[in-house]
Amino acid sequence: MSANLPRPALRDLPGLYVVLTKARLSSLVLVTTLVAYLMARRGPLDPVELLATLVGTALCAFCANTLNQVWERDRDAIMDRTRHRPLPSGRLSRRHAVTLALLMLVAGQTILLLGTNLLTAGLALSTVLIYVLIYTPMKPRSSLNTLVGAVCGALPPMLGWTAAAGRLEGGAWLLGLLLFLWQIPHFLALAWLYRDDYARAGFRMLPAIDAAGQLTGALTVLYSLALLPLGVAFAMTGLTGPHFAAGFMLLMLVLVVLSVRLWRRLDRRSARQLFLASVIVLPLALILLLMGPTDRDESGGRDAARGQVIASGDRTGPAR
Repeated sequence: MSANLPRPALRDLPGLYVVLTKARLSSLVLVTTLVAYLMARRGPLDPVELLATLVGTALCAFCANTLNQVWERDRDAIMDRTRHRPLPSGRLSRRHAVTLALLMLVAGQTILLLGTNLLTAGLALSTVLIYVLIYTPMKPRSSLNTLVGAVCGALPPMLGWTAAAGRLEGGAWLLGLLLFLWQIPHFLALAWLYRDDYARAGFRMLPAIDAAGQLTGALTVLYSLALLPLGVAFAMTGLTGPHFAAGFMLLMLVLVVLSVRLWRRLDRRSARQLFLASVIVLPLALILLLMGPTDRDESGGRDAARGQVIASGDRTGPAR
């Protein structure tokens, strides 16, 4: 099939690549990487290192998303939400997608190795391998795939930290835990909205096999509650101050309330509200963490780096 597909016009490739790599969705990966880098940075900001971190991370994320769509092309063709993607719609061939993915992986790894360090490149490669070789084939086999996918989402802030600090520290693990826990209510809400689509394509997402919905609802509440103590943990480790930690916990409380509502009602409206709130709450929480005072600055470390970003107008914000 792939070999007989017509070549896409050059003018169509940028739009096709945006969809194939899930570039818009990957913006959240870059935001978490950026925040972690700025929180971990000691001394003046290194713009070349930061650019290498973001570009290398983006290319590795694009590679993982592309190979995921290559693997799931036939199942995507069954789902209303995904049947118009470049591969199931026939606008790109599988060979084209695989070649592009491998080029992005090589480029991303090269940039990270030359511009950051071996540990950061290794974390990025681990993210790609886990996402493509474990998470993707697990989706039609076990509902535990969501936990594996959450591990992939937890790694980008950790590699952002290692790019700046050169090693894994407590802050990296806390940011990784934040992203891991946040993804469960975020994705379960999304999977509830598309539970029929997932079931039709044979994906064993929990909402697709949890007919009553009680386990889905309970897990959204459980993981949302688990986010609350992280505010205290960030403050106790000196990564933020008590006022910012309180604000962080209030934001997480929004997810708890909406998760409880989804558990009680188990309807599409509640799921949509929780999903949208999760997309808004996470960037706000990351901004609070970035704004908070820290005890780990050395020679103006994080504050100096953050000040340079603000002064140069480079600080931007945003979305698995």
